[in-house]
Amino acid sequence: MPQAAAHARAWIGTILFLFLAPGVVAGFIPWLITGWRRYDWESTAWVVPIAWIAIGIGASVLLHAFALFALHSGTPAPVAPTETLVVTGAYRFVRNPMYLAVLTIILGQALLFGSWWLVLYAVIVLSAVVAFVKGYEEPTLTRTYGEQYLEYRRNVPGWWPRLSPWRA
Repeated sequence: MPQAAAHARAWIGTILFLFLAPGVVAGFIPWLITGWRRYDWESTAWVVPIAWIAIGIGASVLLHAFALFALHSGTPAPVAPTETLVVTGAYRFVRNPMYLAVLTIILGQALLFGSWWLVLYAVIVLSAVVAFVKGYEEPTLTRTYGEQYLEYRRNVPGWWPRLSPWRA
């Protein structure tokens, strides 16, 4: 396959996966839970800007992380991965920026909509993600990339970002 076609295919797959996975988890399901009806925060108006900042930061990190996969000629979807380990951009600070971004978006919506149900949903999503990472993703990356992934894993935390970027 010519390079341009492979690149286009990576971008199309990445965008489709963006809508199918985080779009559903951080968008559609929170909408089902809340109807996206905003809570009246009159007495604590400072909550609304914080909620929007969280949603904005989460969306920015998510889009950035997804773009990195397309730039590495693959997708974040397990069925169409990259040929090289993605250790650039946000991945230099934390191994799971997409999952953290999705959780940040959900928690931002929980604040915006005043929904404890979304907080509970975020806990369920976190539990499912950690189980997926430990049970599938980390073993698969270890088999696929071997020592390169193990070195990355030793130097970059999975869930709490480093203060300075890791330099391979």
